[in-house]
Amino acid sequence: MSSDRPEDGSARTDRPDDAALPRVRDVLEAGVLLRGDPQVLVGGPALDARVRWVHVSDSDRVAGLLDGGELLLTTAAGWSGADAALRTTAASLAAAGVAGVVLELGARFPVAPPALVAACRAHGIALVALERVVKFVAVTEAVHRRIISGQLEALQERQRLHELFTGLTLRGAPADTVVHAAARALAAPVVLETLGREVVTAELWGDSAGEALADWAARSRAGDGLLAVPVEARGARWGTLVALPGPEHPAGRTTVLELAATALALGRLADGPGEWATLPARELIDIVLTGRHAGEGDVTARLQAAGLPVRGRVLSVLIAEGADAAAADALIAALTDDGASRAAIRALGAEHEGAALVLVSAATGIRSAALRRAADAAGTGLAVGPEVSTVAQLLASVRPTRLLAARLRAGEVRRVDDRPLTRLVTELGDDHRLQDHAERLLAPLIRYDEQHQGDLVRVLGAVVAHPGSRTAAASASHLSRSVFYQRLAVISDLLGVDLDDGETLAALHLALLARG
Repeated sequence: MSSDRPEDGSARTDRPDDAALPRVRDVLEAGVLLRGDPQVLVGGPALDARVRWVHVSDSDRVAGLLDGGELLLTTAAGWSGADAALRTTAASLAAAGVAGVVLELGARFPVAPPALVAACRAHGIALVALERVVKFVAVTEAVHRRIISGQLEALQERQRLHELFTGLTLRGAPADTVVHAAARALAAPVVLETLGREVVTAELWGDSAGEALADWAARSRAGDGLLAVPVEARGARWGTLVALPGPEHPAGRTTVLELAATALALGRLADGPGEWATLPARELIDIVLTGRHAGEGDVTARLQAAGLPVRGRVLSVLIAEGADAAAADALIAALTDDGASRAAIRALGAEHEGAALVLVSAATGIRSAALRRAADAAGTGLAVGPEVSTVAQLLASVRPTRLLAARLRAGEVRRVDDRPLTRLVTELGDDHRLQDHAERLLAPLIRYDEQHQGDLVRVLGAVVAHPGSRTAAASASHLSRSVFYQRLAVISDLLGVDLDDGETLAALHLALLARG
């Protein structure tokens, strides 16, 4: 037994991170303690208390020697057997923050006193009775060995994380890479949000967006089950890094988030606010265009979390082929360049594989004047998707809108709703009969172009795009009228058709759209 030596309350020992400490239930699994045939008299949530150290004492005044988090090993030889005294002892132990009590039954207490059991249960103190005698020193050594081993692991893991996030910072890793690294370390979803609780980027780590990001602003504000660390530097706070529930981490979940938040803050200082402003749009556009989502619910949650309202709104997609990120920014600015529009329209846009794509959420739709202004600002043609009310319809409208965008001249604005053939081809999708029709009808032109490095397919595209004006078709082909008419004669001969026949032109237009 250790002597009960008074200690100065101001000289507190260093507190290890909770994640590195064993719980009372973990201690009970130690082989040396199992030899005492431990009986859990008060368990449940009390067994989850962290054990910072082991203290051995038989004094009923031991609470004054504890610093919180100790597992008390005792035979209670110096304890009073009176119910009131036992209740007082339990209350003092609870006030001292004891992790749990292991009572060795014997001469003093052959059975655990009911008053002590009731008092421990009332105060939420784990109480374990040992039916057989064990060496307390052996228990102390085993538990302390486990605590120190956990601390060593925590130090090693903290060093590894420090090197990881320092390396990401020195390499100038973007915010989404840092967030991914944090999620991987925690094996849990991690979200970077703005001060307005809009999601900048998120690594969902196996969760769907519908599960993790649904009603994100409200969930973040409530904070239930979430761990949040501010992203700030030089007195300025830009956002918050939030971890959703997940397993414990040896270095502590808070430590992981703090290191990641530091890396994000340094990246923000180096790169400025631009990356955070464009990252949500880039990720959303990539998800929409590549189909890397789990369906309508997934995309809905992502859109709303990024600040693009969906419920009760008019949704549409705008695509400008041959445009860059600056064009996407110009499109958005033009759509929201006056006070009334800015209040009614929210938009996210980014460049993706040579096209600027903008997702729009409007209160009542987009005015034609605003669309023309946007096309002029971007300096490209602008394809406008159907105005829809659901995300599923929005996703379905992307393909026909992009097909239309590929056929527009600079400054030209066209709506998919005005192009029924384009919509038909898109709705038929990859139907093999449509593809067979396209290959069979266009095969002579394709072979001719391949053998002579010709442009007959391109010229035919101009013809079907301008069926009522050969002059406009020649201009769109960038050919003189004489050369253009020579091409028409070759096309007509190769296909054996009359290019002035409406049904023939419709069939050729369908084939060109199907071929893409």
